[in-house]
Order: sequence, then C-alpha cells, then structure tokens
Amino acid sequence: MVGVQLMAKRSRQTFQKHQKEQARQQKQKIKAARRLQAKQRRADAASEVGEPLGEMADRRLGPEHAPVLGDRVSDLA
Repeated sequence: MVGVQLMAKRSRQTFQKHQKEQARQQKQKIKAARRLQAKQRRADAASEVGEPLGEMADRRLGPEHAPVLGDRVSDLA
C-alpha cells in the first residue's frame, strides 16, 4: 500500500442527502427567478396600460350634488 492514496468515500445515504439538498436549492433558485419575472411582467403590463388608476383616484364616486335633508327631488329638477 505504499504510494496508494485512499479517497474519502461518502456513505450512500449521505451522498443521497447531499443530492437531495442540491436539488431542493436549485428548485428554490428557479422559483425565485420565476417570481421575479412574474413581478416584472405585471409591472410592465401596468405601465403599458397608462395608469388609469391614478387618474380615477382623484375622482369622487356618486352624485355630484347630494340632496340636503329637507330638499325634495322635484325641487332639484
């Protein structure tokens, strides 16, 4: 055994655990990249529409003139 180098060997179970952990980390990276792309795609779609939400936020909903208590509908017409 002179001059023979022994290689460290991992047990089968440890190697499988390592492979499983590597696969899990790879999946996490892919999911994170996909989420980022979806977020950017939504932001791009919103900017293409032209932000109508901002314009509508200034508008008040409902009638322009709300009747005061005691006013009759026939008086307003």
